[in-house]
Amino acid sequence: MINQLFSKLEEYYEEMVSIRRFMHQHPELSFQEYNTAQFIQTFYENLGIEVKGKVGGNGVVAKVYGKKPGKTVALRADFDALPIHDEKDVPYKSLVPGVMHACGHDGHTATLLVLAKALNELKDDLEGNYVFIHQHAEEFAPGGAISMIKDGCLEGVDAIFGTHLWASETTGTIQYRTGPIMAAADRFEIDIQGKGGHGAQPHKTRDAIVTASQLVLNLQQIVSRKVNPVHSAVVTVGSFTAENAFNVIADKAKLIGTVRTFNDEVRQFIEEEMEKIIQGTCHLSDSSFTFLYERGYPAVVNHAKETEFLITCAKDVPEVLTIEESELQMGGEDFAYYLKEIPGTFFFTGAKPPGADPGFPHHHPKFDIDENAMLIAAKTLGTAAIRVHQAE
Repeated sequence: MINQLFSKLEEYYEEMVSIRRFMHQHPELSFQEYNTAQFIQTFYENLGIEVKGKVGGNGVVAKVYGKKPGKTVALRADFDALPIHDEKDVPYKSLVPGVMHACGHDGHTATLLVLAKALNELKDDLEGNYVFIHQHAEEFAPGGAISMIKDGCLEGVDAIFGTHLWASETTGTIQYRTGPIMAAADRFEIDIQGKGGHGAQPHKTRDAIVTASQLVLNLQQIVSRKVNPVHSAVVTVGSFTAENAFNVIADKAKLIGTVRTFNDEVRQFIEEEMEKIIQGTCHLSDSSFTFLYERGYPAVVNHAKETEFLITCAKDVPEVLTIEESELQMGGEDFAYYLKEIPGTFFFTGAKPPGADPGFPHHHPKFDIDENAMLIAAKTLGTAAIRVHQAE
């Protein structure tokens, strides 16, 4: 059965590439993926596969039923793009100014669509049921996973598998990790209100820029001096805004940033410590503040049994040359919500473009993937989906 699946995936590889390139040319931002969702739904309808659109928003869920009894396994792909202008010089360059697939979601979608097509053609010999979750809005919290789950996309599902095409790793590499693999991703905003005035009379002001600058430095002490070094954490101020004329002392400043953690207790501790530090720093400068802390996706925590099972499946994919444990990744992923509901695992499929050294990272204007990685991802996911019915 696995060999039959591999043959079909190889036969449909050019179609996979075509779908990916079409989607790359026609990207849509998170929560705005109306045409993309319709494209996915129409693909399934044309194959006669049961499909439901508008799941939890713009999500699409398709199902293939094997003729033999077995478990129900879900496979997930995301399909939203990013607000980045495509700077690549390729025939499939984005046709939408300021929007591009800079994270591989177009490849995820093409992979899952063609895998579903191949499995559907083998359904008479398949055990159990196969659920294909096409998720919108992975890139922008609250994300699409949580609303799709509330809308029932996991009903009756016994296990779930997902992969991310990983352009930093060589094609032919599968990276796994038991337990935490990707971080919780939170966002914060700090507005500082001082007292502006003339640049030549600082003694009559409460300089918001000086206060905010001190705050940026003080916040760095949370991870370096207050979090146990065995726990990974990041506090990053990514935006500092205080626009004024050259001879004006700012009355307002705004900081925006992110916190990344793997441990829920550390996550809570950092949020509490941030408020203490903000309050203390502003008190010293006699300034007021507002502090908004938004919790994003929780950490992606893989289940041990399913991760070990995935490793055994990857070993049987001829194109997989290296199987290795992934480092902890500080990036966030709302696949975390699925893993909070049911057993499963999320892994990385190497997709570095040929000749790229080191290549462009995810979320870069010149980001691209080695499209051969899609075939490897499809074979690995397909193997897991078929064999999960024999797994104890």
